[in-house]
Amino acid sequence: MTERQQTRPQAATKPVRWAADTVATMREGARVRLDYSAQSLWRVDRLIEEIRREGPPAEAVRDVLRGFGAYAGEVITRQTGAEWWATGGDHWIRTPDGRLWDPIDEARRCYGGHGSLRLLCRDATAQTGRRN
Repeated sequence: MTERQQTRPQAATKPVRWAADTVATMREGARVRLDYSAQSLWRVDRLIEEIRREGPPAEAVRDVLRGFGAYAGEVITRQTGAEWWATGGDHWIRTPDGRLWDPIDEARRCYGGHGSLRLLCRDATAQTGRRN
């Protein structure tokens, strides 16, 4: 562990806010309900795919992808008891079994056509012995 790593609540402050902002934005702007369930990540993967098909540059959707990734991270933390960690401005989660997961980077990978927040959640929850 380095001195720069922080555990909840400090490390969780930003991603929890990003996730909550994403839930509110999707509800109010797109009329999409996100309820922090593993099933809702199907919808998030589809939303990212729709954005990707529209073709905006990654930089233009950076904050949206960060929000979707933080949302997926919150789904995982709520299902597994994982904690947010931060190092040098990057945020990731550690599940109780000690595994590290980067849902924000996975959202970027989804936008590139090479990832899935739903599958990340499935893998993270399966490793901890909990069902999604």
